[in-house]
Amino acid sequence: MVRLSVNRRLVAAAVVAVLAAFGGGCHSLPSGHKCCKPPKFDPCCIPELPVPRELNKVTLPPYVIETPDILIIEATRLIPLPPYRVEPLDVLYVSARGVFDTDPINGLYPVDPDGTINLGPAYGGVVRVADLTTEQIQAAVQAKVKAVAPNGTVTVSLAQSRGAQAVSGQHIVRPDGTVGLGSYGSVYVAGMTIAQAKAEIEKHLSRYLYRPEVNVDVYAFNSKFYYVITDFAGAGEQVVRLPHVGNETVLDAVSNIGGLSAVSSKKIWVARPAPTDCAADQILPVDWCGITQRGQVKTNYQLLPGDRVYILSQPLTKFDTYLARVLAPINRTMGSVLLGASTYQTFTQQNGQNGVQPFIPVGF
Repeated sequence: MVRLSVNRRLVAAAVVAVLAAFGGGCHSLPSGHKCCKPPKFDPCCIPELPVPRELNKVTLPPYVIETPDILIIEATRLIPLPPYRVEPLDVLYVSARGVFDTDPINGLYPVDPDGTINLGPAYGGVVRVADLTTEQIQAAVQAKVKAVAPNGTVTVSLAQSRGAQAVSGQHIVRPDGTVGLGSYGSVYVAGMTIAQAKAEIEKHLSRYLYRPEVNVDVYAFNSKFYYVITDFAGAGEQVVRLPHVGNETVLDAVSNIGGLSAVSSKKIWVARPAPTDCAADQILPVDWCGITQRGQVKTNYQLLPGDRVYILSQPLTKFDTYLARVLAPINRTMGSVLLGASTYQTFTQQNGQNGVQPFIPVGF
């Protein structure tokens, strides 16, 4: 009678544990299903929507620069405002007449980091030019040349400012929306078109240069993307971010991720971002079979920056995943209880055969 009472209590404990696990699993299922309910539409009866699609694409509006795009800037005219004082790494053009034919002076002379240019040993070597105007440099070089060639005449002009090297090249748009121009500071260009950025850069440079001119273009389009989201039947969602180049369609987007997965259904839609004060969602249903098997272009929409292509999973596969989540704790609990009961029965049988009275805890 004691052993029968113990078995009954073990079975009762197992039933209570199973019911607790089952009840806990049921309470965790409804969370998130109301807000994540997919839109309802019939892929075979999708109305004609007035949006760009394959064979009827549109060009996008002027490109708006954003972080972290990369701009390429080419300086076509950078003339310092007078009186300009020469700095190291500038380049001077020096020409002279009436000097030695074996050692002519006619060419470009870069200013060394110590602020000098080298005329060669025939004319006294180096001349300090840093922090001098071109007129002052011309007088200093003239004095050097006349010391060995009394009839020599010298002309000096600025060939290239080191500021041009800082302006020309590739410039990434910083997180604060500016591009750096070296010694000329930085310019805010985020949210501007290419033409607006060009005008803003030239306006900024005009504080240091005489009527500057630059060419601006986008070297790398790093700020415009669209997203392909694949539902993995209750086992998570995969989000792939792809760069937007301007003419991608739904078929292009799916091909960029390698096609549909093994758990994907043919229910696909495009969710287009809308302002927060917009009451209705912008959902563009997709007829996948029509696009792939019949070559229909009605729902092969042209994607825009920020679009989300959502691929829903198969309902039966998702149900199987949720069912496995509900039954998993029950199976583990039942397995533990049955293992404990089997161990207890084996222990009592062995002790009974040996004539040893089994230990029964107080309360059983």
